[in-house]
Amino acid sequence: MSEARPAAHQLVTRTWSAGAWSKSPDAVVTEEPLQLLLDGEPLSVVMRTPGHDIELALGLLYAEGLIRSARDVKRVRISAESGEKDAAGIDVDASLVESNHIDVHLATPAAKRPQRAMIASSACGVCGSLMIEDLRHGLAALPDGPTVSASLLPRLVEALRTGQGVFDRTGGLHASGLFSASGEMRYVREDVGRHNALDKIVGRSLLDGRLPLSDAVLVVSGRAGYEIVQKSIAAGIPILVAVGAPSSLAVALAREFNQTLAGFARGERFNVYSAAERVT
Repeated sequence: MSEARPAAHQLVTRTWSAGAWSKSPDAVVTEEPLQLLLDGEPLSVVMRTPGHDIELALGLLYAEGLIRSARDVKRVRISAESGEKDAAGIDVDASLVESNHIDVHLATPAAKRPQRAMIASSACGVCGSLMIEDLRHGLAALPDGPTVSASLLPRLVEALRTGQGVFDRTGGLHASGLFSASGEMRYVREDVGRHNALDKIVGRSLLDGRLPLSDAVLVVSGRAGYEIVQKSIAAGIPILVAVGAPSSLAVALAREFNQTLAGFARGERFNVYSAAERVT
C-alpha cells in the first residue's frame, strides 16, 4: 500500500537551550481523523496516522466481531487521494469525494452494530463499549503453545525498534510488530494510537489470510493496556510482549484466556505475568 499523505510533518520550531533561543527544524507525527462508515452509515471517527487505512478499518471491524475473513467484505470505498489499492481481492472503489473517509460494505449486512462511541481518540481502543462483559464477548481461551526461548524476546523488541522509521524522525509514534515463534518479522505498523497500530496488523493479517495468528508473537512499543490484550486475544495471538507496563485488568484478561503476557521488556530483562510456560 502507498501512503499519499506523509506520516510526519516538517516544522521550524523555536528552541530554548542554554539560556538562549534558536530556530531548528523538527518533525511532528501526523494525526488526522478517519471517518469510518459501515454499509454507508457512520460508525466511528478514529484519530490516527494516515496510511494503511484499509487495514485499520478491517482490523477494527474484526475486533468488533463484524467480520472474520476478507470474504465477509464486499467492497471498500475510499477517496482517491488515499492511494490505497492492495486489498487482497476486495473491490476497492476510490470514488469518495471526502478525504479521510472509508466506507466498508459487508457481503452480508451486520445484524447488530457495535455499541461504540462515535469519536475514539488516538489513546482509546475500546471507548464507548457499554460494559466490560461486552469486551469479552466472542473471545475464546487460546490453545497451549507455541513455546519460545527467553533469549528471543529481547531480540524481537530490538527488531521492532529498528523498524520504527517514523518514530526515529518524530519520537511520537507507537508501533506493533508481528513475528513468528522463530523470530521472523512479518509486519511492523506505526500509528499515533497504539491500538491503531495493532488494528493495522490484524487488518493486514486478515487480508493475507493468516487469521487466527496462533503461531505469532506480538511486540508493542508502549504499555499493555486492556484494549491491546483484548484485540490480540481476538486475533488469536498467544504471546504478547510490551515494552511498558501492563495494567491489572490486562493481566486478569490474559490469565483468563491463556495468553502469555510479558511486560517491561527492556534490555535483557522482562517480566512474565501469565502463561509463563510458553517461555522456555
